[in-house]
Amino acid sequence: MAHHALSSQESYNPNHLLDILLGKMQLKNDAALSRMLEVAPPVISKIRHHRLPVGASLLIRMHEVTGMSIRDLRDLMGDRRTKYRLSDAQGRPKPEEKAAQAAAAAQQQQQQQQSQGNEASPSTGNYAH
Repeated sequence: MAHHALSSQESYNPNHLLDILLGKMQLKNDAALSRMLEVAPPVISKIRHHRLPVGASLLIRMHEVTGMSIRDLRDLMGDRRTKYRLSDAQGRPKPEEKAAQAAAAAQQQQQQQQSQGNEASPSTGNYAH
């Protein structure tokens, strides 16, 4: 069974959050909760069994539906982290993407230079002088 990194925190308990949401929204079961949050029922089940973390988009949806702050929702599930940091590798273009972007930029610059050169020298057209 694959566990996510947040589940290693001893205080992490998404079941508490889900149970509070059930009570706050006066719902009978996880199926009703999944309908309210507009997610598939297996998502709630996977969260309950620590096979899927409560992701950012689901946390935002919980905030929209309940009006509770993101901080309060995170506290309810035991997420005590104060900062979220991306690793250095995340968000960086891959080397081949970087090369493709540089080639596209060079080509665009070359096209701009050519079009400026054509505007600077007026054409005489097909008229004989």
